[in-house]
Amino acid sequence: MLLLKLLVIPAFLLLISLAGRRWGPSVAGWLSGLPVVVGPILLFLALEQGEVFAAQSATAALAAMFAMIAFCVVYARVAQHRTWPWALAVALGVWASVALVLSRLPASLPLSSLIAMVALVAAPYLFPAVRPVMNGPAPKSDKLLLRMIAGALLTLTVTLLASTVGERWSGLLAVFPVLGSVMAVFSQQTRGPAFTGALLRATATGMYCFAAFCLTVAVALPLFGMPAFILGIAVSVTMLGVTRRLLVRTAAPVAITPATTPPPAK
Repeated sequence: MLLLKLLVIPAFLLLISLAGRRWGPSVAGWLSGLPVVVGPILLFLALEQGEVFAAQSATAALAAMFAMIAFCVVYARVAQHRTWPWALAVALGVWASVALVLSRLPASLPLSSLIAMVALVAAPYLFPAVRPVMNGPAPKSDKLLLRMIAGALLTLTVTLLASTVGERWSGLLAVFPVLGSVMAVFSQQTRGPAFTGALLRATATGMYCFAAFCLTVAVALPLFGMPAFILGIAVSVTMLGVTRRLLVRTAAPVAITPATTPPPAK
């Protein structure tokens, strides 16, 4: 299991980074909404702590989407004016504050679903209007190896903590922005703030897949046991197809950024 924890997230980070290089930040962010972090963590919790524990953690993880989307919005906004250490520190501070509030709410699947839906619906209106430059010179390096190492270390830390703090905080920590923080920091360093803003905006759109997975596991795990994870994956992948159209509809508005050249006058 330790080997799996150390390999899954770095491999997915590599795939997302290559997708961003090939198709742009919207596709990379959209794919990062898949439950690649929370899925293995909940699976490990089910195997080590029991299915009831994991189902309760999935309920908490569903509500924790609010904290994750808050992280994405804050990082995207701060990154337009500040360097990555500032953006990361402020965004993580907001995530921790929201997670602390969520940890004090009653463990209720209907309430968690409502919180997640509010976050998903509100997210497109909260991100900065940016337009990344896609036809400029390619960066000298996307720091792919460093991204993978950072992702592995963060995943290991979060999973170790999640197994020791109870089902409520286990679910919240399962939604710690492992992918979001690594992708945001390295994207800002190598591609600039506009690219980072577009990537995080698409991440929020892709989190419909995440919500579908957590909701399915929370409902199905007590009923069907471990096959609930297979069902959750199937529902999540189906939601990925649905959000593909949503991704187009909620594409970032055109806005001139400092790195963008205005179109020639007609």
